[in-house]
Amino acid sequence: MSNPAVWQISHWELTMRILFALVVGGLIGLEREYGQHSAGFRTHILVCLGSALIMLLSIYGFSAFVGEANVRADPARLAAQVISGIGFLGAGTILRNGNSISGLTTAASLWVVAALGLAIGAGFYYGALLTAFLVLVCLFVLNKLEKSFSGKRRMAEVTVVLQETGGIIRHVMGIMSPLGASVTGVSSDTDAGIPGGPILQLQLKVKNMMLEKHPEIIGELRLIPGVQQVNYQLADSKSRRKPSEDPLSGEE
Repeated sequence: MSNPAVWQISHWELTMRILFALVVGGLIGLEREYGQHSAGFRTHILVCLGSALIMLLSIYGFSAFVGEANVRADPARLAAQVISGIGFLGAGTILRNGNSISGLTTAASLWVVAALGLAIGAGFYYGALLTAFLVLVCLFVLNKLEKSFSGKRRMAEVTVVLQETGGIIRHVMGIMSPLGASVTGVSSDTDAGIPGGPILQLQLKVKNMMLEKHPEIIGELRLIPGVQQVNYQLADSKSRRKPSEDPLSGEE
């Protein structure tokens, strides 16, 4: 017969685990809050607290029924529902804007925070503390390392709206080609009825790094006779820049 003391917990121990979950969730949430992500400080604390409470409930909440003949205690049952159920909250932080997707790291951090809450609630302190430390290292330190590697490969989208005249596309490509730009699409509005030729929309791709090193390129494109509009979107940006904005003003 199992030891009944295993299914008991003091108020002091319960309070310590809940507070530990608050601290761990808050530390990870601070990094997300500092980066102005959709799920920040309070969200991570709530997820970690809720997970810890559910784990405590799963282990100790039904201790009064452990001695019943037809009751089979399963501390992992409620915990399993947390792991699968946290997905709806993580999915709400993932956003897609054109070809760029943001929020994946925040969704992953919420999932890890839920796991940390379960571990703390079960009293698995060393594992929770080690994991929390590694998560903070990943978010603070490896984030900069990742940007240094991936920043060179990320592509910006440049859209040029122009009136088709002789040699204007060649003129645009003459400016953009030295940056390694490639044409990804051309659309035409032949029913515009505007003298001088149909309106073309030229879509280009160029490396973020090249566009950031040569911000004057956007201004040169706008000065070409026949060019009506120039829009561009960096791979990390969350919204398309307006033609009236100063190019590459430092926003990430």
